[in-house]
Amino acid sequence: MEQIHINFVAVLVVVVANFFLGFLWYTPLFGKLWGREMGYDMTQKPQTSEFIKGMVFMVIGNFFFAWVLAHNMAAWSFVPDTKTMSPLANAMSAGIFTWLGFYFPIDLGAVAWERKSWTLFFINTGYHLASVVVAALILAHMVP
Repeated sequence: MEQIHINFVAVLVVVVANFFLGFLWYTPLFGKLWGREMGYDMTQKPQTSEFIKGMVFMVIGNFFFAWVLAHNMAAWSFVPDTKTMSPLANAMSAGIFTWLGFYFPIDLGAVAWERKSWTLFFINTGYHLASVVVAALILAHMVP
């Protein structure tokens, strides 16, 4: 039985990259629009303890996201002819299919069941797509 090897340096790089991508996406790029769509009062800043808690949870979540995606990509490498794919093709396949199968349906569900706006849908699903593709690109190019 073949072993699955995870490059934990790549996982940590993904954690940092997604941290910065999330900051850029939800602050200067779409922060005000996202906050308005979420119904937040944009004149109030969160308490320091709430902010720190959010950052800690985000880092923990990013670690599990990167670790599981790395595991899945490593497991997919055992499929015949997968090793002949370029790292770019492998990353795009892993990223887009992961987004399409796991994130996109949940984001659609938020519109249908949580009455979230289509604007919020596009902001969030755009971030999810960018996040998983960036992670897959890093993982595919940093295979052990």
